[in-house]
Amino acid sequence: MHIGIDESAAAGPGDCHIKGGYISGTTTWTVKLANVSFYKNVEKGLPPGSGVFIVCDATNGAPLGIFQENRYMTDMRTGAAGAVAVKHLVNRNSAKVAFVGGGVINLAMARACASVHDFTQGYVFGLDTAQSEAFANAVKEDCGYDVQVCSTVEEALDDADVVFTSTPAAAPVLELSMLKPSATIIASGSDQPTKQEIPAEVQKNSKMVCDLVRQCALVGELRSAIKEGAMTADDVYAELGEIVNGTKPGREGDELILVDLTGTGAQDAAIGQVAWEVLGQE
Repeated sequence: MHIGIDESAAAGPGDCHIKGGYISGTTTWTVKLANVSFYKNVEKGLPPGSGVFIVCDATNGAPLGIFQENRYMTDMRTGAAGAVAVKHLVNRNSAKVAFVGGGVINLAMARACASVHDFTQGYVFGLDTAQSEAFANAVKEDCGYDVQVCSTVEEALDDADVVFTSTPAAAPVLELSMLKPSATIIASGSDQPTKQEIPAEVQKNSKMVCDLVRQCALVGELRSAIKEGAMTADDVYAELGEIVNGTKPGREGDELILVDLTGTGAQDAAIGQVAWEVLGQE
């Protein structure tokens, strides 16, 4: 569920996403309220996002805990989804990675992916140079490889085997001609109908994988390709879960692959379960 907070003298702009789920066989289920894109908070010295997880007992439905995680858990589970995509859809010899956007989501992606793949060189482009420099330093410290701060997106993508995009853009941030023919693009910026990072041309010419096709068709990158008539939902190669469980193969050669990540309630249920288990060990 999406609630849009339009900008006015009294409020906004911002967005609220409500997601939740239950994973069969676990002892809890989770509902999450994520408040995002409150960009005016920055000038007030506040983060642009916040959030609450409610973890409930799966045997009787009673609430067990309320986690005011302020996107910590959300960012972590989003990064984990990126790592799953890298594990199954990136060439094992891919060494160079580009990040379009130097914010917290791409940093979560970099940290999570370090557990499944060894990149040796990174590149970052963002509109905020100071943020990009801080991102590069954090990746160097946490993941062990250098990240070059680039002045254009073309420079960042020029030699990249893997590309992460995570921006609030309303128009494409890259073009097909900027990409290696065998690149893997993992896009996580579009989570509402007003956003778009990847042009329809790239979507149409790639093996496209979605976390949830029906959700991506409404708020993800896929939405824009459908709107332009370049694709239908049936043109999507697979959902990420189908690749993980072996229903469909992941990377098969040197094809261009695009992964459209919008975030799922199952991810929130999974990290809610983990958080409750960790809390129980304290």
